[in-house]
Amino acid sequence: MPEGDTVWRTAQRLNQVFAGHILTRCDLRWPELSTLDFTGHTTTEVISRGKHLLHRLDSGWTIHSHLRMEGQWRIEPPGTRANGQTRALLATNQWTALGQRLGMLDVVRAADEYTLVGHLGPDVLGPDWNPAVAATNLGNAGDTIGAALLDQTNLAGVGTLYASDSLFMQRIHPLTPAAHLTADQRTALVERAHKLLDHNRHHALQSTTGNRRRGETTWVFARPNQPCRRCGTTVQTATVGPPTRQRGLCYCPRCQGGPT
Repeated sequence: MPEGDTVWRTAQRLNQVFAGHILTRCDLRWPELSTLDFTGHTTTEVISRGKHLLHRLDSGWTIHSHLRMEGQWRIEPPGTRANGQTRALLATNQWTALGQRLGMLDVVRAADEYTLVGHLGPDVLGPDWNPAVAATNLGNAGDTIGAALLDQTNLAGVGTLYASDSLFMQRIHPLTPAAHLTADQRTALVERAHKLLDHNRHHALQSTTGNRRRGETTWVFARPNQPCRRCGTTVQTATVGPPTRQRGLCYCPRCQGGPT
């Protein structure tokens, strides 16, 4: 699933293309939305909220999308046609945006956006970012710290990449109960995640190591059964989250110890 920095960049690009421009085509290929047509409406802005995208129109409507695991918005030349993977097509005289394999697509009044994103915690890359609130949310999660980091109601925008590597850099095992960490540890952890996402939102190639050479971009993420870059111990994977939403986080058993 795309991380918050990827969604932020997507919103920035869509905003650059659409803000202030009239929609010349609108094709929403989604149940219950296919009859809606916003052709002639003007985009006021496109913003991200955690991993959600909000495309706001001057008519007071908002087109909401979520990329889920495989979704993306592609910017193409004018006249580009939809294909079998297209779930939404929006266009101006200059550009066409294809929403490919989107995981969610909704249309709501701007005043009702809270029904879609109001449950989210502080946005790591948003104006509402508050590390103290995020750290408190983690402490109250009643779950492992790995699962709590991925729970978007605690803080919005962190996925498996930044959860894995933030925990590694702070030397915290992903299966440690969140409540067992001190307030200072939780604050340092969310500030680490914020620092990584804030830096990477300006780069198409994500890196937590500072090295963008292929195969050297992350500390432990996507490196199971490979040697830890710090100590050489074999990187392992911990499963976190509820049964229906389990995710795997990579960690070093030596550098990060075990649950306490």
